[in-house]
Amino acid sequence: MIAIVAALLVAAPSLDLLDAAGARHTLSGLRGKVVVVNFWATWCEPCKDELPSLERLRAALDGKSVVILGVQAGGSARTAKDTAADLGLRFPLLLDRDQAVMKAWKVSLLPTTFVLGPDGKVKFSQKGEVDWSSPKWRRKIEALLPP
Repeated sequence: MIAIVAALLVAAPSLDLLDAAGARHTLSGLRGKVVVVNFWATWCEPCKDELPSLERLRAALDGKSVVILGVQAGGSARTAKDTAADLGLRFPLLLDRDQAVMKAWKVSLLPTTFVLGPDGKVKFSQKGEVDWSSPKWRRKIEALLPP
């Protein structure tokens, strides 16, 4: 079930994290793009089952204004790199070592995914595992793309 954000069009909480390679990622640098922010952890089996569907979504929308960010709750750069290699992920895995970003986004269940529109506002969120590469979810993402 989709958990619609109570007041749609609310700005997303801040996100300023390093990825497993040490590059900094912020939401402010992604204005104008649809951003999919997925919170996951290495110990979460549904999370690891869901990540490949996000990679398939990324590949299907390659060249469009869509960015996928995986935010690892806890963990290390090593575990993020190993997970990316094991699952063939090509989107950034960000390190939320102290889970401060997870708390700011009020994530209470993993996986949880937020989809932001080009204006940087949360359009919808999803708690629990889904197949992001399915036609249903791909259409929801594409509907947010600028004309």
